[in-house]
Amino acid sequence: MGKPTTVHSTFVLERSFAATPEKVFTAFSDPSSKRRWNFESDTHELKHHELDFRVGGGERAQMVFPDNGTPVAGLTLKLESVFQEIAPGRLIVWAYRMEIGGRCITASLATVEMLPSPAGSDLILTHQGAYFEGADGPEMRKGGWTSLLGNLAKELGE
Repeated sequence: MGKPTTVHSTFVLERSFAATPEKVFTAFSDPSSKRRWNFESDTHELKHHELDFRVGGGERAQMVFPDNGTPVAGLTLKLESVFQEIAPGRLIVWAYRMEIGGRCITASLATVEMLPSPAGSDLILTHQGAYFEGADGPEMRKGGWTSLLGNLAKELGE
C-alpha cells in the first residue's frame, strides 16, 4: 500500500474583539466588508468576488498571483464555498474548496462561532481540512486564517 497523498487536519483559533457578536457577524455577511478583510491583499490581484450569504448560498472568489518567481507565480486561485448553517450574530458554517492553476488543492469545513463577552465578543474558528498532494497544508492554512483574523480586527476598527 502506498503512502497517502491527502493530509487531514483540524485546528481551532480563538480571538477576542471589542465589537459585539452582531458587528463581527456583519463583517462576514456584508459583501463589501468581507471582500476588504478576507480577499483584498498586496499578495495577489482580486479578479472576482461574489457573496450570496444564505444557507445553500455561497461565495466565490478568483485571485491571480503576481509573476514574482514563487511556486504560484502567475497562477489563478479559485475559492468556492457553500453555506451550510447560519444563525445571525452567532454562527456560520461553510464548506469550501480551493484550486490553484485548475487543480483542487483542498476541501474544508469551517465553523465560526461568535459569543458575547464582557469586552465585546469571542470568536472561535474551527477549521477541518483535507489537503491534497501539493496543497498548502494545515500549518500554512492556520497561518493564513491567523492573518485573516488580524485583518478582521482592523476591519472592526481595532
